[in-house]
Amino acid sequence: MVTINGNSVDAVGMTITAYLEKAEYDPRVVVVERNEEIVPKNEYDSTKLSEGDVIEIVTFMGGGR
Repeated sequence: MVTINGNSVDAVGMTITAYLEKAEYDPRVVVVERNEEIVPKNEYDSTKLSEGDVIEIVTFMGGGR
């Protein structure tokens, strides 16, 4: 299992891109942290999720005052 944003998810072996697509995230507006290190966007296609990984996905939102 992989922990993604605090939830256990069966995503071992998936690439970051594949997970983002499955979870309906727009990769253009997110930052992905894997085991406390930011993953460069150009590595999303080649980075596979492994057993025990801790992933945080942060979405940018517009707005404000």
